[in-house]
Amino acid sequence: MNNNEKKLVLSDGAEKLALDMVKSRRGLFVDDERILDLVEEHTIPFESFLDTYSCAIMEIETKFNVLNNQFSLIYDGNPIVYIVSRVKDIYSIMRKLIRKNLPRSLESIEKNIRDIAGVRVVCSFKEDIYRLERCLLSQDDVTLIDRKDYIENPKPSGYRSLHLIVSIPVFLEQGKKDVLVEVQLRTIAMDFWANLEHKLKYKKNIDPRKLEDLSRELIDCANVSASLDDRMQKVRDSIMKDKSEQAPSAEDIMNEILGSQGM
Repeated sequence: MNNNEKKLVLSDGAEKLALDMVKSRRGLFVDDERILDLVEEHTIPFESFLDTYSCAIMEIETKFNVLNNQFSLIYDGNPIVYIVSRVKDIYSIMRKLIRKNLPRSLESIEKNIRDIAGVRVVCSFKEDIYRLERCLLSQDDVTLIDRKDYIENPKPSGYRSLHLIVSIPVFLEQGKKDVLVEVQLRTIAMDFWANLEHKLKYKKNIDPRKLEDLSRELIDCANVSASLDDRMQKVRDSIMKDKSEQAPSAEDIMNEILGSQGM
């Protein structure tokens, strides 16, 4: 963040604090207690604001963990490999406000930035992604705000993932508050590719021609990854079909139980 950006971020109180700190470097008298008061005055409200998003993440993670346990009992397997989450830090949030030329206030952040809270759910198979989506959105306290399917419609870079913006109620001391959470669902292969692409994307001092070659290579890798997901899904479907054909039906099991009891 450059000096101009920093100046835009500062509120009136924070700007006064910055001026006081400059004066202190020049050997002028500064009220240390006032500096601490200003820091507390501007830090605590923001920490409290972000804590609400942390609570929303816990709610979403709990829902997915419950679904994962239920699926393991019904389908003899866990659809979720792992879950990662994060709350954007103040610098990322402020940079986004500056980039979009939005007002620098908590109200503006809450209204305009929808990915402060993020939950990424990584699954083994593509089919599990849509099954988990249906289960999550069927819950009466989860409201879908926006949906972007980059699996069926990949980005030009090759990026694939299902993005959901959902609203979920968080119950605080002051009452109920609806909070937005961005949920990303992807397979292991999609996640591996996305992490690698992110690292390469932000590498500096890469020759433009080489960068263009790497971009084409990443698109090829994304297509290979997608093909692998489809092939693995077919293998799984074949195995599950064989199991269902070999397994006795619930009616057969019940008849056998009743017959053994002489009923």
